[in-house]
Amino acid sequence: MKLKDILKGIDYTILQGSDDIEIANVQYDSRKISKDSLFVCITGFKTDGHKYIASAAEKGSAAFSVEKDVEMIEGLTYVKVENNREALAKMASNVYYAPSAKMNLVGVTGTNGKTSTTYIIKSVLDRLGHKVGVIGTIENRIGDKVIHADRTTPESLELQELFNEMYEEKVTDVCMEVSSHSLDLHRVDCCDFDIAIFTNLTQDHLDYHITMENYRNAKGILFERCLKNVINIDDAAGEYMKSVSKGEVLTTGIENDADLKAEDIDITADGVTFTLRYKGEKYPVSLNIPGKFSIYNALGSIGACLFMGIDMETIIAGLKDIQGVRGRFQSIKGKNGVSAVVDYAHTPDGLENILNTAKEFVKGRIITVFGCGGDRDRTKRPIMGEIAGNLSDYCIITSDNPRTEDPERILDDIEPGTAKTGCEYIKIIDRREAIFYAVKIAKENDLVVVAGKGHEDYQIFADRTIHFDDKEVVEEAFAEA
Repeated sequence: MKLKDILKGIDYTILQGSDDIEIANVQYDSRKISKDSLFVCITGFKTDGHKYIASAAEKGSAAFSVEKDVEMIEGLTYVKVENNREALAKMASNVYYAPSAKMNLVGVTGTNGKTSTTYIIKSVLDRLGHKVGVIGTIENRIGDKVIHADRTTPESLELQELFNEMYEEKVTDVCMEVSSHSLDLHRVDCCDFDIAIFTNLTQDHLDYHITMENYRNAKGILFERCLKNVINIDDAAGEYMKSVSKGEVLTTGIENDADLKAEDIDITADGVTFTLRYKGEKYPVSLNIPGKFSIYNALGSIGACLFMGIDMETIIAGLKDIQGVRGRFQSIKGKNGVSAVVDYAHTPDGLENILNTAKEFVKGRIITVFGCGGDRDRTKRPIMGEIAGNLSDYCIITSDNPRTEDPERILDDIEPGTAKTGCEYIKIIDRREAIFYAVKIAKENDLVVVAGKGHEDYQIFADRTIHFDDKEVVEEAFAEA
C-alpha cells in the first residue's frame, strides 16, 4: 500500500522523502520491523520509539512517523504528526479498510461486569445462529476459536488486524470490552461502535488516571462517539454517561426508575430470577449466575440486544442458556459440605459485590483469600482490606501479582483495613499456601472465596512469571483435604 493511502485522513508533514512510496507493513515495535516497514515512533511511558529509529532503519524500515525533530537518515522517508498513538489507529484502520464498520460492534465499558456482559450478549446471538467475535480480558474469540488475550483492549494495530480476521472469517457481531486506558490512549479510535454499554464506575486504575473524574471522563469518550447507548442509571456516574451520550439512550436499574428495570428479585446459590419491566410490560427472567451484579450485567445485555432488534423472548431464552464465565463467581464443590468460589474481583467494589452475594446464600462462614496487585493503585489496598474484614468471617491476606513490589509490603498496606474491622485474619505471602490453608480450616457449609485473579493462569513477580491458576489450586487443595 502507498504511504499516502496509509496516511489518509491524518494531518502530516513530509520532512524528507516521499509519501508515494510502497509500504509493506506498519509497525510500532522496532523488534518487528522488516523490509519496507513504516515505523511509527510511539512516545511511551517507559520508553520512546524515537530512540529506535536507527535500529529500525538497519532492519529495513523505509519510512518513519515521528512526533518530534530527529536526525534523519538520507534516502529514507520521514513524516511528522502531532500524536502517533492517534495516527496509528487511523493508519491501522486504513491498512485493513475499516473492518469494524462491516460488522455490528458492541462496546462494554465500566470497572466491573464487562466480561460477563459480553458473554451474556454472545449467548443470545449464538441462539440466533450468529457468528460472534469476543474481545476481552479472558480471551479473544472468533466463533468457537479462542485466541490468547494479552490485555483487555489490544493496541490499535493489533485490534484492527483482529477485526479484519473476524470479518474474513464471516463474523457478524463483535462484543468487545473497552478499557479506560484504550479510550484515553486512542487504541479504539476508528472503531465503528454501533452500541455502547456502561456497567459501573468504582475506584480502579488511579495509578494511571490519578483522579476519579479523569477515570470517569475516559470512560465517557465511548458514549460521546456512539449513537445507541445502554447506561446503568443506578451508578453515580450513570447521569454523566447519559449527559455525554451522542445518540439514543436506554437506562437500566434496580433502585432507580429506568427504561429496563428489575423487580421481584430472588437470589440463590444457583442464580437469580427477577421480573423485567419494559415499556409497561413485565417479563420473567432467570440467569444461572448468582448475585445482584449479575442482574445489572443482564440488564445491560438486554438493552444492547433490544438495540439490535432482537425480540424479548429470544433475549430471555439466551440469558437462561449461559452457564457462567470462567473466573467470574466460578463455583467449585469440595468435600464435607465445603465449597469455594473463584472470582476476578480486584477492586473495592468488585470484592464487595462478590462477598455480599456470598452472604445472601452461605449457611456457614465466609473465608476470604485475597490480595492486591503490585505496581498499581496503593490507595485501594486498605479499602479492600476493610471490605474483606467487614464481610468475611475470616480473612487470609496474600499475594496477587506482586510485579516489581515487595509482596510483604503489599500485605502490610492491606492489613490496617482488615485489622480495624476486628475480623480474624492471617497474612500468608505464598498464594498457594494461603489457598491450602483456607481449605484446611473450612468446615461444613463454609465457603472459601478466592478473589483477585479469576481466569488468570499466571502470577507475576519482579524476576519471573509462573503458572498459577486459582481454580486448579483450589481443586488440588480439595483433593488433599
